[in-house]
Amino acid sequence: MKQKLQEIPMTSSDVKHTLEKIKEKEGELNYRAGKTYEYLEQFAKLNPKKSKELFEALTKLEIPRVKEQHIVKLIDVLPTTGKDVKVALQGYAVTITNENLDKIAATIAEFAK
Repeated sequence: MKQKLQEIPMTSSDVKHTLEKIKEKEGELNYRAGKTYEYLEQFAKLNPKKSKELFEALTKLEIPRVKEQHIVKLIDVLPTTGKDVKVALQGYAVTITNENLDKIAATIAEFAK
């Protein structure tokens, strides 16, 4: 039986890049991985390098209670207004001030151009 060694959040662009590596190595993807790759082709908006830069920029803001999983979600959705940031994070039990929501949105807007 396989066991999970570690669980880390990944951006959609990182998953897409990983699937590309697997496809290159093995020649083709299985059905589920292929469908995931097709989805990511349409919706992964940033390349892995930009995603990493945005992750670092959002981490440097040091917003209280914002964790790695929240940042990954924000990178996948790319909300550019404070209200959109709030909507993107409403599935999590995290409260962020309006000032910090605007900081996050401004940082994301720089990368989403």
